[in-house]
Amino acid sequence: MIKILIPICALFLFFNCIEKKKQETSEPGSSEMETKDTVQVKEQIRQMEPITIKIDGSYFKATGTEPFWGLKIYDDKIELQTMEDTIVTHSSEAIKAQDANIKMFRINTEATQMDIIISNKECTNAMSGEVFPYTVTASYKSTGGDETRVLEGCGSYITDYRLHDIWVLEEMQGAPVSKEDFNGNDVPNIEININNNRFSGFSGCNRMTGSIFYEKDVLRFTQIASTRMACPNMEKESEFLKALQRSTKHKVENNRLYLSNGSKENLLVFKKID
Repeated sequence: MIKILIPICALFLFFNCIEKKKQETSEPGSSEMETKDTVQVKEQIRQMEPITIKIDGSYFKATGTEPFWGLKIYDDKIELQTMEDTIVTHSSEAIKAQDANIKMFRINTEATQMDIIISNKECTNAMSGEVFPYTVTASYKSTGGDETRVLEGCGSYITDYRLHDIWVLEEMQGAPVSKEDFNGNDVPNIEININNNRFSGFSGCNRMTGSIFYEKDVLRFTQIASTRMACPNMEKESEFLKALQRSTKHKVENNRLYLSNGSKENLLVFKKID
């Protein structure tokens, strides 16, 4: 009888140890779970959509058909490419119309005279059907020549690629911000996607989305929509959203995004997420 009981007790102890080991493996401590969750959150933050547009230093591009042509405007030069030739000239200050969003570049060199008119008027590419926000007319001729060629097409500004990231609010109206300013919630943050000129994020209580309007030296956050959750003391969220809508200019340096307008420097300061 004793010989039979000894193996039974041994088996009981063996299976009891296995069960305890499974519980320890499947039920980690709270600190381990918090570490795992934190890692997952950080990984999600880093999953930023890659830039799909070609970055070549130009800030405006236009194309046309019949005949095919392409235009690129840089800070220091203008490049017009046709089926027959490529014309490269120095750039110039844009002449702006007072009553409409129209800009004209007038170029005069020893070899070429060129006028480029960019109008904020929706334009559809005749072949691809793609819709662009700007209508472009380029006219040029050899200096001293009689024949002027006129090209018409569609164009768009290339949004500053440095904006393509996730940004967390660090200062508002010149003062540092913290979670306490937003009822213990996370501070506001925005994710900017230059592939489609859209942004999304958190404003302190609610989630928000909207569009980016970008031209050279102009950045606006437009068509802002948000959820309608109610939180205590929403004054800071309201202040943040108003500052975001009032901003018209930006600067990126030292891993920070500075938003301002003509009358107020550094309305908002964001820090880039590493």
